[in-house]
Amino acid sequence: MSETRSSARLEMRGIAKRFGPTIALAGVDLQVHAGEVLALIGENGAGKSTLMKVLSGAHRPDQGRMTVDGRPYHPRDPLDGREAGIAMIYQELALAPHLSIAENVLLGREPRRKGVVTRRVLHDAASRSLDEVGLGELDPATAVGRLSIAEQQLVEIARALASDCRILVLDEPTSSLTQQDIERLFALIERLKERGRAIVYISHFLEEVARIGDRYTVLRDGSAVGSGRVSEVGHDELVALMVGRNVEELYPRSERHPGEGLLTLEGLGSAQGLSSASLELRRGEVLGIAGLIGAGRTTLLRTIFGLAPVRSGTIRVGAYSGPAAPRRRWKQGLGMVSENRQAEGLATSQSIADNLTLSNLDPLGPGPLVIPARRDRSAQRWIEALRIKCRGPEQRVVELSGGNQQKVALGRLLHHDVDVWLLDEPTRGIDVGSKAEIFQLIDRLTTGTGPEDSTRKAVLMVSSYLPELLGVCDRIAVMTRGRLRPPRPVNELDEHSILLAATGASEGEEASG
Repeated sequence: MSETRSSARLEMRGIAKRFGPTIALAGVDLQVHAGEVLALIGENGAGKSTLMKVLSGAHRPDQGRMTVDGRPYHPRDPLDGREAGIAMIYQELALAPHLSIAENVLLGREPRRKGVVTRRVLHDAASRSLDEVGLGELDPATAVGRLSIAEQQLVEIARALASDCRILVLDEPTSSLTQQDIERLFALIERLKERGRAIVYISHFLEEVARIGDRYTVLRDGSAVGSGRVSEVGHDELVALMVGRNVEELYPRSERHPGEGLLTLEGLGSAQGLSSASLELRRGEVLGIAGLIGAGRTTLLRTIFGLAPVRSGTIRVGAYSGPAAPRRRWKQGLGMVSENRQAEGLATSQSIADNLTLSNLDPLGPGPLVIPARRDRSAQRWIEALRIKCRGPEQRVVELSGGNQQKVALGRLLHHDVDVWLLDEPTRGIDVGSKAEIFQLIDRLTTGTGPEDSTRKAVLMVSSYLPELLGVCDRIAVMTRGRLRPPRPVNELDEHSILLAATGASEGEEASG
């Protein structure tokens, strides 16, 4: 039988935490009931992680009080938190890959008889927890390292349930999951709600918040700036709470005056799902590419940049005509930021300075040499221009937040001073504040007021989020089954007409929509 939601399972009142001169939390209130999902949202640096570390016992608050099921809660360390029924599932999963599923699920609580672990009881207990998270088909003796990321995440949740957790904290749980895995996780969350678990769900995906959340609390600059029922708040209002300004201000659009054509495609086709694409991208404009996943949008950019072979048609970049390898595209003044920055866009184990400058080492030393001081000065210039939050040019990219990693990827194009920017899902997986800064950068690039006041650029941008395309772009072309429709001015389009075109509606239906 489910527990009632009449009283708060967890209550945090006036939680304050300071690290030296930095105020991380400034008197935050938070409340979550049994059988509900509280969405905790805010930009990177808003205080979410610090607040959850206070809850887990990893940090002690300077001020404030906490109760769990009405009883005072004063954890001295994370072990106290676990014993009180608090379970934290972080983005970086805390599993031992060389141990079995059963050993991970019951780690530290192994059933013993006369000091010896009883394997049968261990596996039976683990199997019950695996059934609860929908992994009953797995053999508890399987090594965790052989599982998928989604399965490993569910194993960690099974471990939390095996310890009889009452409050489950999920920190960006879908960041590495496929859509099928996300649906599986959401179904599990619904089952946990029915069984009376209280869940704190941390995410910057507002669509997920609307789907899975019952109530929300927004943090900004260490303070709780809004809370209420998810069903009673709109996307725009949440964004305004997170960034401290109206949603219209997220999409700056200066007066733009498109100039000469910098990139021209005529009947471009590729063996990788692109059948025909024609367009002209002009200096000083942002041209958006819309379409469903798998329609060929990413293949279009990869073909232009030389990462996919040209099967038919022509590409002209400025005065250069014909297909070319990426190295030559850089020299022609064309750069690309991939949708998968971890695998293709960045060398995450290398420094910020290396990532910013590797594509253009000419200014950094005589001949083939690189003078480290020159490299670091150049990197520092872009760090400051893009407001990359880091310790300095030598910090490794893997240690940065998603938004700051994306700024590094964009900074490489600034360092190379390319005229044509190919951006594939440039705001995927980053917080709203970083999105706003990237939109501002795109606007400044097209007007010549960007960093260093360079010449006006041209931007070809793929995005799956239609409000983003409508807010940022001057024209939008829709891709359908590998075919690119002619670009249209953004003031002639809305989300409905774009979706009609993306799903294969006729030109007449699209216009009437």
